[in-house]
Amino acid sequence: MSVSGDGAGSLTGAATLRDVVAAYVGLTKPRVIELLLLTTVPVMFFAQRGVPSLGLVVATVVGGTMSAGAANALNCVYDRDIDEQMRRTRRRALPRHMVSPRNALVFGLLLILASTLMLGFFVNWLSSGLALAASAFYLFGYTMFLKRRTTQNIVWGGIAGCFPTMIGWTAVTDRLDWAPFVLFLVVFFWTPPHTWALALRYREDYALVDVPMLPVRRNAEAVARQIVVYSWVMVATSLILWPVADTGIVYPVVAAVLGGAFLVEAHLMWSRARRSDELSVVRPMRLFHWSNMYLSLLFVAVALEPLLIR
Repeated sequence: MSVSGDGAGSLTGAATLRDVVAAYVGLTKPRVIELLLLTTVPVMFFAQRGVPSLGLVVATVVGGTMSAGAANALNCVYDRDIDEQMRRTRRRALPRHMVSPRNALVFGLLLILASTLMLGFFVNWLSSGLALAASAFYLFGYTMFLKRRTTQNIVWGGIAGCFPTMIGWTAVTDRLDWAPFVLFLVVFFWTPPHTWALALRYREDYALVDVPMLPVRRNAEAVARQIVVYSWVMVATSLILWPVADTGIVYPVVAAVLGGAFLVEAHLMWSRARRSDELSVVRPMRLFHWSNMYLSLLFVAVALEPLLIR
């Protein structure tokens, strides 16, 4: 089965229905959404102090997925000019002309509407408002304003990716508290090391399109030094959850062990960067992959903490 490519800009020939569906799914950046959901669902367990209702989890996950997917799709529309030039992004749907900018824009706006209503009616309006605020900040704050103007783009733009901790908490409690704010800050301080490590790997791409990511404007040693600073603050912040939320002993032990491993890797990367600016020596993707593992395991500990016998 095939569909015409007349709605996909300069797409030639015919694309299968599977190709078109895959293109629209790709606009939502599913791998990014996975990380966002990873910081949403565990916080729901933590807020419930047990297992939240399946219906609430499903509604929050579906609504949150649509909200994040909408923001990512609209980001693809705005950034399509630079995505066509960057090696890391040139295979996305818009650079390949699998989806037209107009259709991608409509798709993103419809997802925003659907997610707002889904979270509002099936979760609560506080969670819905937070999700809408996160999407708006990612599009207007990060994509349109910060990304192409400052080396601090990902530091402040990363705020949008911190909102799922708040959304997961409010989905259960319908109110805000200090515990989700601490976890918000953990993700906030985690984002620069995670993103700068990836940006080091693709710094030539960012330089080509004049996006002032920190690794474009500073050498690897300076970037690695900043990563070490943010990593120390991140680990310290993760331990604050222990007294603030009165957790058991398991969470702080896990947070300390994971944080210690993260700090070791960050310092090793800094040491390598002091010897050479070459990527083959610095090996930033080691830290990038470990950062994913760190965040995953830390939030698993958050989810399991209330289920453990104290």
